[in-house]
Amino acid sequence: MTQEEARQRIAALSDELERHNYNYYILAKPTISDYEFDMKLEELARLEHEFPEFLLPTSPTQRVGGGITKEFKSVKHRYPMLSLSNSYSKEDIEDFINRIKKSIDEEVAFCCELKFDGLSISLQYENGVLMRAVTRGDGMQGDDVTTNVKTIRTVPLKLHGDYPSFFEMRGEIVMPFESFDRLNEQRIEAGEDLFANPRNAAAGTLKLQDSKEVARRRLDNYCYYMMMDDLEDRYQTHYESLQAARKWGFNISNFMAICKTIEDIFEFIDYWDVKRHELPFAIDGIVLKVNRYDQQQVLGYTAKSPKWAIAYKFKAEEVETELKSVDFQVGRHGTITPVANLSPVLLAGTTVKRATLNNEDFIRQFDLHYGDTVTVVKGGEIIPKIIGINFDKRQAGALPVEFVKTCPACGTELVQKEGEAAWYCPNAQGCPPQVKGRIEHFIGRKAMNIESLGEGKVEFLYDAGLIKDVADLYSLTYDKLFGLSNDKVSFKDKTAQNIIDALEKSKSVPFERVLFALGIRNVGEVVAKTIVAEYHDIDTIINASVEELSAINTVGEVIAQSVKAFFENPVNMRIVERLRAAGLQFSKEETAKSDKEQVLAGKSIIVSGKFSIERDALKQLIEDYGGKNVSSISSKTDYVLAGDNMGPEKRKKAETLGIPIISEDDFYKMIGKTEMGSKTEPKTEDDKTLNEQLSLF
Repeated sequence: MTQEEARQRIAALSDELERHNYNYYILAKPTISDYEFDMKLEELARLEHEFPEFLLPTSPTQRVGGGITKEFKSVKHRYPMLSLSNSYSKEDIEDFINRIKKSIDEEVAFCCELKFDGLSISLQYENGVLMRAVTRGDGMQGDDVTTNVKTIRTVPLKLHGDYPSFFEMRGEIVMPFESFDRLNEQRIEAGEDLFANPRNAAAGTLKLQDSKEVARRRLDNYCYYMMMDDLEDRYQTHYESLQAARKWGFNISNFMAICKTIEDIFEFIDYWDVKRHELPFAIDGIVLKVNRYDQQQVLGYTAKSPKWAIAYKFKAEEVETELKSVDFQVGRHGTITPVANLSPVLLAGTTVKRATLNNEDFIRQFDLHYGDTVTVVKGGEIIPKIIGINFDKRQAGALPVEFVKTCPACGTELVQKEGEAAWYCPNAQGCPPQVKGRIEHFIGRKAMNIESLGEGKVEFLYDAGLIKDVADLYSLTYDKLFGLSNDKVSFKDKTAQNIIDALEKSKSVPFERVLFALGIRNVGEVVAKTIVAEYHDIDTIINASVEELSAINTVGEVIAQSVKAFFENPVNMRIVERLRAAGLQFSKEETAKSDKEQVLAGKSIIVSGKFSIERDALKQLIEDYGGKNVSSISSKTDYVLAGDNMGPEKRKKAETLGIPIISEDDFYKMIGKTEMGSKTEPKTEDDKTLNEQLSLF
């Protein structure tokens, strides 16, 4: 291929992929399959690699990330990013409208919009190309996060249509619930602290140094305001400008309404106060803006906010209770997490006794004292969270909550990694909670699945000096266990034998679960499977470079560095060699699968409810037959495998999206089984119909 041919092909592919990206993410009307899109993207990436002189910053290949940002440069805003005035009652809204009517005699229409619960972003475009993305910061200047924002599919890199030569779009970057749930599941698997809500997760993601990781977390962006010097000369209303921006390629919310009466405004507020729970992303209120630009100019601004706009904030359920004490917990990776012990109180249908305090910065920010009356909110949070203190009720002489300086378990002085708020205990091999935590993770159901062992027995065996690491488990014998007991556990004949049998059985656990069981930081169940699918034995993984590991799909540099650091630790390597000597699987068993065994190839299936066999066994069957397990329902889900007591919300969402809901029996018929353990050909016309239907997708 000549240079000119390459230039033309790269340009054509870039335009085509941007058009498909717009159809998929903005119009929600894809015109090609994901596979076709990926093939075209791979061709473009290959050509750009061969002809780097034609690689442009606006290329669709730049959305996958890859750039590393060591420091985010501070940038002054061309137009200040002001905050909105907040209101919490309909009386506040009435006052806002009355103030406007005193300044403007003619009719005023309001554009009512959703208030996205994310973080604000300023997107600067010059000649239709994204030049810079800047966070709000202090309103006058923010951080340049362009490299990371380019990975967000709903942020156009290049516009089409009749756009101005220079302008800014203000938007809100959010993390959809599906991305948030997936991220927290991965953090659970990796033994990391959970993000409290999608807003915090989005904010943390946007400031990551590795743009590949940003791309993997699948952020979204909704634009809500246009900024330029002659805006009111080009458009008469805010609504009109947003509809124009939609045509250029911006993601503009469909949930807007022009309201001319206060009754219409309250109807919009009341509707979304209920319906917000059905959205795929979080909102925390409604924004009202005067629609006409000339009227906005008349109303003007205060030092902090526009006088022509206001935010109505939905009220989250909250209660007051007493802070009794604070525990400092040590995770298996050494992270110290403060947890508040509260006087029990009913909140959002459950009794709350504990709440997260996140880290030292959180404690200092709230100036927490023991005995304080604190406000606790649940709302959209994963776990209860303290959001305020009633200082009027603070007791005289109350002692402040101080973050510990040494590990509460082993007394080692804590350390803090650069750029992180968390404190860690560095005594990985000698800190009891860390060692016990790693052993408990190792024996878990999704790891080695060593039945009859549990948290209490692990603690007993550790305290008795029988196990100090996971490899010690395979040195246990019936004679060592039988007869041991304390006031909580007792190793009688059957218990001791069951443990020995389970340890022996675990030696046949497949390699990907063994890798997950090792407890490598950032390597969850899914990542372990991905790595093993690429590198089939432990020695290949050990010898792989960070660059080679990073190149694996969904891995990236952060995970790659964790893997490399784990195997470079002599203590870990000794444990691995002892486990290998004990007979554990450290290579992938290659098995050829027939075409029939791949009948679920390319199908995404969610499992919900109770079944005749363990759910993990069903999930394994899905993978064995080529399918993919997913954790949440989306338009891309192919089937919901429903058992008894399936969640009503999942059923409702599946029905709304038109996703087929199949029973356990239907599933067995799909894979050619009439019951577990007996593989058969379809025997009835119904069986054939199900298989024929499956082959059509």
